[in-house]
Amino acid sequence: MREDPKPFEIYKHFKGNKYQVLMLATDSETKERVVVYQALYGDYAVYVRPLAMFLSETDHTKYPDAAQKYRFEKVEKKEDAGVTETEESASTSVVSDKVLTELAKEEMDEENKAYAALDPSVLAFLESHSYEDRLNILSSMHDRITDDMINTMAVAIDVEIEPGDLEQRYMELKNCLLMKEKFERVRLR
Repeated sequence: MREDPKPFEIYKHFKGNKYQVLMLATDSETKERVVVYQALYGDYAVYVRPLAMFLSETDHTKYPDAAQKYRFEKVEKKEDAGVTETEESASTSVVSDKVLTELAKEEMDEENKAYAALDPSVLAFLESHSYEDRLNILSSMHDRITDDMINTMAVAIDVEIEPGDLEQRYMELKNCLLMKEKFERVRLR
């Protein structure tokens, strides 16, 4: 049985390209273990493959000219350049870190844009800690409220407002807030 790949190890595919393992993960649906790995060429694309398939032997009937025994083989040394695996891992992990950092920055920028795009009243609603304040904010928005605003506010108070007429959805959200506000008042007495 082959050893599981570890993060930042370099593997060579039987077709010649090199890849760096980023991590092992588990599929949330099937519980199957998968390998997350990144190409060390081109656009440095990131791939996912079942662990069993990653460690499997090359299909020599389908690829009779394949020189490698396994689909992916760990790169131990670069004999021709005298570069060790550790040196190669260090240089490629910098590439991975850059790519991962860029992806994280893009996600943060998208989140910040979404947050900035929220209506100031919706932000006030989300940041409010009392149902009475939330009711007042909701009432002030009545003439300009949208389905998206209702959805956002409903999630914030942990209720589900069914799709339908906008006015009906507004009233349903308002009734939920009234009920929660009533119980909040009774509880605080």
